Amino acid sequence: MNGQTSEMLTGGCQCGNIRFRAERLGSGSICHCRMCQKAFGSFYGPLITAHGVVWIRGEPKRFRSSNRASRGFCGDCGTPLTYETPGPTIELAIGAFDDPTRAAPTNQVNPNDKLAFVDALASLPTERPGDDPKEDAFNRSVVSYQHPDHETSVWPLEQ
Repeated sequence: MNGQTSEMLTGGCQCGNIRFRAERLGSGSICHCRMCQKAFGSFYGPLITAHGVVWIRGEPKRFRSSNRASRGFCGDCGTPLTYETPGPTIELAIGAFDDPTRAAPTNQVNPNDKLAFVDALASLPTERPGDDPKEDAFNRSVVSYQHPDHETSVWPLEQ
């Protein structure tokens, strides 16, 4: 991760009203604490330390989730974006990157709050295209209004 150009380390929220760029990344983690579960509306919070973060479109709203941290999110679409404590770096939500594969987690933290079923998620049955014709038809009918995973000079695009 370290040493990559800023162009490669971009991301933002689902609606595109907030976009960021990071100079370089540190370590990534999966946090199982209850606050991350609530903030992400998920089983855990995937976060990565980021250096030189610049907000290139908009800026997150923030919620002070504890006496030690604030969490940034898009006030329009609700996308979780940051975990912030005092200091020069912040943690960014891995899923908010345009290419989340460049921000892979390397460890897990706060295991005492880990939900019991998380370790078995990879063994759940997977529905594949062709398994359910109704689901396939539904998926083909979906038109995404989500911001694309790259910079745009104008957003939202003309409908």
